[in-house]
Amino acid sequence: MGVGVSRLEVIEGPSGRRRRTKTERARIAAESLMPGVRVTDVARKHGTTRWQVYDWRKKLRTGQLVVPESVAALPMFAELVVEGAAADASGARATSDLEIVVGDVVIRAGAGADEGQLTRAIRAARAAAS
Repeated sequence: MGVGVSRLEVIEGPSGRRRRTKTERARIAAESLMPGVRVTDVARKHGTTRWQVYDWRKKLRTGQLVVPESVAALPMFAELVVEGAAADASGARATSDLEIVVGDVVIRAGAGADEGQLTRAIRAARAAAS
């Protein structure tokens, strides 16, 4: 006796494969780079394999895929670590320079740094660390 198929999914189109635009691939790859996110979960959510997501991440790092501005403009949060006393008892101000550590990369910015520039710098450091 043969074993029957209990469920069969047919994907329409000439190849039977899902086609994704470069924007979709870049967005999925960027999503997988977020802190605390597992590639397996992102792949399952979008109906692809983790190996495909890893390939898109590599292409994102090498510039073959570009994160859409709509995604790049979303706010991101980074861990803030304050070392030493921020101000002494006389009320002296602490230095206004900002230092952000992402893995082995240190990003230093002045008090007037633009939020967009910092966001792009943090994302680039995260992508390079992956």
